[in-house]
Amino acid sequence: MKPLFTMVVFAAPLMLGALSPLAAAAQDYGRPALGAGMGEQDQARAAVQAGRQAPLSRVLQMIGQRTPGRHLNTTLGDAGGRPAYFIQWQMPDGRVTVFVVDAGSGQMIGRQGG
Repeated sequence: MKPLFTMVVFAAPLMLGALSPLAAAAQDYGRPALGAGMGEQDQARAAVQAGRQAPLSRVLQMIGQRTPGRHLNTTLGDAGGRPAYFIQWQMPDGRVTVFVVDAGSGQMIGRQGG
């Protein structure tokens, strides 16, 4: 009886270890694995470092100097075929405005809401 117990104790972790890649693949949801490829944030950082895109911190500082309120969220998208920051800004009275800023030049190109 003891040899069978010893075999099960040592074999069980090995069998579970062999199944773990299958479990991980089943939960993939079509996303790239960590470290595989560049995400949106990595691409934006590379564009800023290469001088093709204005740093978000500079854009937020510009908006803060012109408009009272606070930054809520930012997404990077497309406006007229050019990369743009879409910045959600909450005004002191609670209204939310979305500023559209050309990501290349850092210039304001639009405003929605608020």
